[in-house]
Parts: sequence; structure tokens; C-alpha cells
Amino acid sequence: MTRKGKVACVVVGDNKHIWIPDISSYRLGPGRLKGLRCIHTHLNGEPLSREDLADLVLLGLDLMVCIQVDDKGIPGPISFANILPDNRDGKGWIVNRVPDIGQLNVDFSEIIQSLEDELARTRVGLSLEEKERALLVGVTTGPGWQEEEFLDELEDLAVSDNIEVVGRIVQHINRADPRFLIRKGKLSELALRCLQTGSNLLIFDHELTPAQVKSLTDFTELKIIDRSQLILDIFARRAVTKEGKIQVELAQLKYLLPRLATKNTAMSRLTGGIGGRGPGETKLEINRRRVRERIARLNRELKEIKQQRGQRRRLRNERRIPVISIVGYTNAGKSTLLNTLTSSSVGVGSRLFETLDPSSRRLRFPREREAIITDTVGFIRNLPKSLMEAFAATLEELNDADLLLHVVDAISPRLEEQIHTVEEILVNLDLKRIPALLLLNKTDLLNPEEAITLSKKMGGIAISAPYPSSLLKLTKRIEALIWPGPSSIPSAY
Repeated sequence: MTRKGKVACVVVGDNKHIWIPDISSYRLGPGRLKGLRCIHTHLNGEPLSREDLADLVLLGLDLMVCIQVDDKGIPGPISFANILPDNRDGKGWIVNRVPDIGQLNVDFSEIIQSLEDELARTRVGLSLEEKERALLVGVTTGPGWQEEEFLDELEDLAVSDNIEVVGRIVQHINRADPRFLIRKGKLSELALRCLQTGSNLLIFDHELTPAQVKSLTDFTELKIIDRSQLILDIFARRAVTKEGKIQVELAQLKYLLPRLATKNTAMSRLTGGIGGRGPGETKLEINRRRVRERIARLNRELKEIKQQRGQRRRLRNERRIPVISIVGYTNAGKSTLLNTLTSSSVGVGSRLFETLDPSSRRLRFPREREAIITDTVGFIRNLPKSLMEAFAATLEELNDADLLLHVVDAISPRLEEQIHTVEEILVNLDLKRIPALLLLNKTDLLNPEEAITLSKKMGGIAISAPYPSSLLKLTKRIEALIWPGPSSIPSAY
């Protein structure tokens, strides 16, 4: 029933369950409820069930009402529940009960209006610019502290994508639910938190299957994305060059293709002028075919770019100019190091994946020597496979490197894990054969004794990328490795 008293639909169930039809066409937004009240009967004298309360939350209903009916069809006590705004007690809803309809003296319109006003106030003054607001969801079979660390990184990714994070929820599971990944009770908790905080987005740290995304979306009517999709969106924001944009779009399409559903009909922007296969083709088939055709076109364009890059590499090899590639975990300070070594002005920032497109500069050494030094895209834990495939052409540049500079954030609490992640990716790219120097960046934020101890423990060179004076040992070490000779200094540790 709507707020105007109009019956929206009539549902007939059994004495245990009812099946609520699709009500997605009714309004629902930040600070707003569905505008519908579910009124149903209970035949065995039972109060509102957990399933009733779950539907109240998941569907964003104004009210959930049950009328107890005896075996003669006479209505009896009435129970009704509504969602509560965020509160200190952590309560999600309140349930009231009256003995009979004659004592039901409640202004429901006033209650719902006050509730929506309170929910809307949670969004006022929190941000001057309109941002998506998200809850982070962690699911783990291991220790909770580890998942909290993973969510710290997920939050950094969300902030990098201009998303306002309003909270996080971690659930420990023994076995992933193939339909929802998490338990349905926790799903109700998530939907409630979104209503109370005005969030419209759930970001899962765990990669979701296409079926799980559909099930979660159908049950919560919220926007659901996973970590891979978030990274893809960041890349789409940061891509500047034609090659970078092609690679990102290619990765997005490969991610999207198995997740296409019948509701995704806005695909005409991807390509035009497509001949149909006949009037019997469904909209879903058209969408999938358009995506496949676009993927094929992008692959052809990338192949041409790859050939052009190969020609540039041959010219460089003919001139015998050494190549140095900077690699490392995202936000470790790679671009800052490039700027300091070459007096360049490549864009830098404290956000993850601040630099997406590779940058190459000339690095000059004493005795009229020079090399090409290249800053590459940062790596990250569980980098989406589609991104690795799409950026294979760019990462091929690393195969021609004479030396890799592996930059790590010395003050990161996940230092060793980040080093392992980068080394694992280098192994997958068959790049461990190339000599590498481990650079412990940001050691100016440690005391000198800590920096020395860490350098010895990790076998790396302590640097502070913004300060040229801290890079003298590094440049001597690079020179000794690229141009070995009796005058070279063998070590800079």
C-alpha cells in the first residue's frame, strides 16, 4: 500500500511465506524510503518474524505490518515495525503492538516523514561536493586483523576514486555463500547501515562472481561493486594518453562481458552502425555482440601501438642507450623519484594510482653518460587479471630494461607484503632475470638508526625521493651496475 492509501499489489501466499513481487520501480534513494507499506496476516498468533524484518530493511519499506487472524477469520492484535535512524544503542528498527485495530491510534504519515527527515540529515554538511557514499565489506576465512588491513587499502582506493567511505563491516565465514558470498542476516545489516548513513554503494574487497553481483543487487537494490571494478574505475579516471585510455576500456569491457544482464541496455554508446542478425535477436545478445566487436577493435588498435613501440625500442637499442625502469607498489613514490633524478615535473600525489600512463626521461651521469629511465604504473595486491592482460603491451617495456629500481614505502605497515606482491608480479612477467635494486623510500620519516637497520635487514638502499642529497649513493650504484669497470664503485649500501 502506498502512502496515499492506494493498494499497490495484492500477494497471496501460504501460512508461512509470501513472495513479494518486483517493486524496483518505486522510489528509493539516500534519505528516502520506498513509499510502500507491507500489510499481511499471521495465522498462528506469532509476532513479526525475522524474515519480515529482513524484508523491511532490504526493501526499504515504510512499514512492515502483520495482523493476527484467528481460525474464524477475526482480526486480532496488530504488530508494526519501522526502521530507526542511526542511534547510540545500535538498534535497526522498532516493533510496536496493539491489541486490536480499535486501539491503533498512530499517525503513520508523521512517523515516516520524521524518519525520512532524520535519514536525510545524515547527508547534510558532510561534503561540499556530491560524492558517492560507500560501505566497505570484508569477508574472510582467516584472522580478522588481516582483513582490517585489507580494508585499509580498500578505503585508500575508494578515497582515490573520490568516494566518501562512511563505514566498514567484516564478516568471518567458514565457507562462502555461492549466492550472496555473505550470510543473508549480514546482508540485512548492510542494507540497514546504508539506509541509516545515506550510502548508496557497497564495495566488496572480495571479487564477486556475476551471479553474486546480480543476487546482491536484486536483494538490496543498492549499487554493488568489488575491488577489481573499483580499480578499473580509478584507472578510467586517470588515463590520459590514447594508449592508456584504450587499455582501460579494454579491461573494463573484458570485466563487463560475463556480467552483462538483461537490465544493462545502455550499451549503444560503445559502437554504432552495427548490422542486426535478425528481428529475433534479444537486447542482451546485441549488448554482448557490441562488446565483443569493441574488444576486437581495441585489440587491433593496441597491436598497432605495440608495433610503433617496437620500432622506437629498436632505434634506442641501435644507439645503445641503457634503460632503467622504476617499479613498485602503488603510492610508494616512484614518480617523485623520477622527478628528482631527472628534474622533471611528472604529476605526483598521495593517492593510489596517481600516475597511470608511463613516463620516460633521460637520466644524465658524469663522464657524458646517459640512460632512459621510465616510471611504470604501480602494482597492487590481487591486480585484476583483465588489467594485467590489457597492460601487457605497456609492461613489455620492462623486458628491455637493463636495471629495475624497486621502490617500496619504508614506513608502510605492510612493507614486506608489498615487496612480495611486486616480486610475484615480476615473476609472472618473467622479469626476475633483470638485475634490480631495492629502494627503501621515505626513510626521512624514520630515525637514522631505524633506517640503517631496515636497510641491512631488507638488503636495500635507504632514500628519500624528494631530496637529491639522499640519492647520491643510488646514482653511484646505478652507474656501477650499468657501466661496470675498474673506476666504478662496487657498492652503495
